[in-house]
Amino acid sequence: MRKCKQITLLIISFAMVLTFSAYFQPTKVQAATDNTPVVFVHGLTGSDSNFYFIERYLQNQGWSSDELYSIDLPSKQGHQELNSSAIQGFVDDVLEETGSDKVNIVAHSMGGANSLYYILNKGGGDKVDKLVTLGGANRLTTSAAPSGIDTTSIYSTSDYVVSSYLSILTGANNIRIYGVSHIGLLNSYQVNGHIKEALLN
Repeated sequence: MRKCKQITLLIISFAMVLTFSAYFQPTKVQAATDNTPVVFVHGLTGSDSNFYFIERYLQNQGWSSDELYSIDLPSKQGHQELNSSAIQGFVDDVLEETGSDKVNIVAHSMGGANSLYYILNKGGGDKVDKLVTLGGANRLTTSAAPSGIDTTSIYSTSDYVVSSYLSILTGANNIRIYGVSHIGLLNSYQVNGHIKEALLN
């Protein structure tokens, strides 16, 4: 009988420890509210899978998979009107799903121009907090960062697809790097570090 009481007491103590430790540990749901949702926008001939390595990196840095969204654009040739309309609908869906007021956009190549077109012509100025472009063909849309949006343009002197001139925006945080190809911008630890810093600052 005494042994039975000891076992019961041990089970109750163990259950209390588990309860209190669960109470004081942040859950994944709580952690997921810490970051603004990120929408990834690919470039010419790309797809939503282009950001696999960047998404994995951000998850390792504390982002939840529920905060990372990649769009597969309808025009692989970068048609401004079609793609900006698709981004508009996609962002609205992400805002509804997450309950967030705004998103951050990370865009590669022509995705930068399409994202800027969405911001400037499709109401995105009120729904985007930060824009980060990677080898963005930004000047196909505008030469200046959109007003009120924290914009970072990361470009490489070794990018032989999109010239540095097209990436640089007046009023943006223009970050020049070396030795990374156009596609390499999607899987570079150096670039990932700049993306993280841009999203958090």
